[in-house]
Amino acid sequence: MAEKLKIKLSIADRVYPLTIYPDQEEGLRKAAKKIDAMIKQFEQSYAVRDKQDVLAMCALQFAAQVEQKTIDKNDDMVNVESRLHTLNELLLDHLS
Repeated sequence: MAEKLKIKLSIADRVYPLTIYPDQEEGLRKAAKKIDAMIKQFEQSYAVRDKQDVLAMCALQFAAQVEQKTIDKNDDMVNVESRLHTLNELLLDHLS
């Protein structure tokens, strides 16, 4: 197993020390940048006084994106299954 790294991430003007595996660093740093960018966007778009409200909206947006990807993936699987079923019927008809 790889040695763990100690890093510090800044999110919403707070520093969070973390101990992570090296292969996690890039993803965590990108996520922190996305969160900070989203915070700035919310603060510019809405009259928000409390960082907790902004962070809650960020969490909601990220969770909604994950859920939507899951829904889209399930829809894709249904479409693939339907197409495979149709293709299978065509092949069976052709072979009969």
